[in-house]
Amino acid sequence: MFRFRLDGSSGVPPYLQLVHQVRQALLLGYLQEGDRLPTVKDVAADLVINPNTVVKAYRQLEHEGLAGGRPGQGTFITAASAPVAPEAQQDLRASLEAWLRAADEAGLDDEAVTALIAVARRDLKKGKERVR
Repeated sequence: MFRFRLDGSSGVPPYLQLVHQVRQALLLGYLQEGDRLPTVKDVAADLVINPNTVVKAYRQLEHEGLAGGRPGQGTFITAASAPVAPEAQQDLRASLEAWLRAADEAGLDDEAVTALIAVARRDLKKGKERVR
């Protein structure tokens, strides 16, 4: 069963954290079309948040076409992203972990790592746009 988690120090609203976690789980193949999401009541109780926060997240997922409610049955994943191949995932994760260790040894904190990744992604995207 899929379980949500919240990071109170992230600065990201709780409902968006739930939405992001579903998107990531789809991309990584942890969730697939037809999978049932936890009930609003269960998520609210587990995370100690207002049920309306969960409802807002599930509505956002419905709006994006990723999930849909079935009356009396719950909320289900309605669209699947193409997951990354497990071998590629493992290789990329290993290289990312090595990079993160090097960043830690260089003295970068979480905020600096996040900023550096954002800049690199932006620059890479700009570079791709120039090539087209």
